[in-house]
Amino acid sequence: MFHASIPSRGPGGSDISLLLDQLSHCCSRPRYAFMLLTLIADVARPDGSAGPLVRAGEGLVPLRDWLCDALTPMGHRDPRRMALVERVREELGKEGRLSNEAAADAILVQDEVRARVRASGKTNLSRAASELVKAGLLKRHYQGYRIDHLNRGAQRQAVYTLSGRARALVGAPVPTQRPAVRPRQGDLFAS
Repeated sequence: MFHASIPSRGPGGSDISLLLDQLSHCCSRPRYAFMLLTLIADVARPDGSAGPLVRAGEGLVPLRDWLCDALTPMGHRDPRRMALVERVREELGKEGRLSNEAAADAILVQDEVRARVRASGKTNLSRAASELVKAGLLKRHYQGYRIDHLNRGAQRQAVYTLSGRARALVGAPVPTQRPAVRPRQGDLFAS
């Protein structure tokens, strides 16, 4: 999750420490925003963009679904999540969808909980992404059915591109500049 080989960029600290400082000032949930940026960086191409689809196992899933599923385990011990599991179990029991087989019922309950958590997770994800866009750490556009577009709809899926200080999270090597060498008179210099 943490990238240890990021060099310091000056007296203010490393790119990561500057990024964390910026997140603490611009986001209502800076830890969540950092996890989101880190996950995007994990699946990003060298240019820092991720989406609209991400490989998950044997198939492809939309980036937002993958991000929600990746962040879901963070709340498995939350009392609200435990209450949701019990509420879903009761609702499925009242609807008569439970078969009184423990293994099959557990799978059915977990699938329903996962669907509900993903729906609410997309709201949290969108809120955090909007804060990151305002802070200049993320660019968002939608790609899909007909044309790329800034607005969603018409079967378009989100594409996120890391920008600003968040580019430090991408595993691409930092370009180094050659020292300026002035050619001497009579020397050929290729650049």
